[in-house]
Amino acid sequence: MKQTRKQRQKKKAAAPTQGLHKAASPKQMVLNSQVRDSSSKIIFDNHILCSQFLRDYVNLPYLKDVRPEDIEDVSEQYVTLFAEERNSDRVKRVHIGGGSPPFFLVSLIEHKTAPDYNVCMQLFRYMVYIWNAYEREAEGIRQGMSKRKDFLYPPILPIVYYEGAAEWYVPLNFRSRVREGNTFGKYIPDFEYYLVPLQGYSNEALMEKRDEISLVMLINKLQTTEDIENFRRLPGREIEAILQNTPEHLVDIIAKVLQAFLLKMNVPVPETEKLTDKVRERKMGELFADMEKMDIQAERRNTANAERRADQAEKRAAEAQQLSELTEKNSIRSIVELCQELGAPKAAAAEKLMEKMHLGQEEALKKTALYWKE
Repeated sequence: MKQTRKQRQKKKAAAPTQGLHKAASPKQMVLNSQVRDSSSKIIFDNHILCSQFLRDYVNLPYLKDVRPEDIEDVSEQYVTLFAEERNSDRVKRVHIGGGSPPFFLVSLIEHKTAPDYNVCMQLFRYMVYIWNAYEREAEGIRQGMSKRKDFLYPPILPIVYYEGAAEWYVPLNFRSRVREGNTFGKYIPDFEYYLVPLQGYSNEALMEKRDEISLVMLINKLQTTEDIENFRRLPGREIEAILQNTPEHLVDIIAKVLQAFLLKMNVPVPETEKLTDKVRERKMGELFADMEKMDIQAERRNTANAERRADQAEKRAAEAQQLSELTEKNSIRSIVELCQELGAPKAAAAEKLMEKMHLGQEEALKKTALYWKE
């Protein structure tokens, strides 16, 4: 009953907000709840897109020939150990070359939509845990292996894929997060993460890559009305040429990334489906051609205001629930103590709780034992 009451309060407070054309329908609201994760999760879950990203946007010679089959997802070994909000992070092990033992690189993908000064520490926690896990695996194979001169830990490439519109002005090195970092420089662990700022690439620069990841990043770049107008000006034939030989499952991923963007902007479901169908029909060059002009910033404010009202209502409901539980607890305690003062036995106190507080027999006995003073 407690959960039902809380859900009822939240539902009442979170009234549908006006979208681009009308209030969100129930179907649309359900879909919105399914696309809260960053679309970067969609990108890095697909090893074709992930390999294209590493080849195209990470200037590291070791990765210039990386293939989808070289990438292994090991996220479950690490992400679940951190806070719940990290569940869209991705950790990849990338095997490079066929030597014995093979060189491999652990690539940590961290996505952001706003500048975050503590991203260095977030990445550092992953790196330390990955190295600890690697050491345990080595020791499991042969005890004492990690103490040998020839034992080396795998290199880790921490990548921040930044989708936000504001400039990323956060220092890239770990030492900047430590007080007197320069003074104690050589005694402090230090590294730099590799920043890929989406807004740092023009539409033309993305189109030059002529692969599927460039199309996904073009969609992720959509932040303002001007971005949509710039997208409309792209050569449609060149976009559709990229999709000509794209596997169906990749086309579907691109459509899902577009769907996530449109539903976050509260575009009505019928229009969202119409636009994503254009992608699936490999007519991505026609996107937004017939769509009404979108005020994206206004839609972001509408969505943010609705979420804020829902959060406030949930907080008030939680406070009311806590007060109700405290009142109930005090009432039970008073009944038990009064029965004891009057010389009634425990069984009588439990019966009184069943009568006055509508508790079951087992619960009434537990509460009586809890507050009965021996």
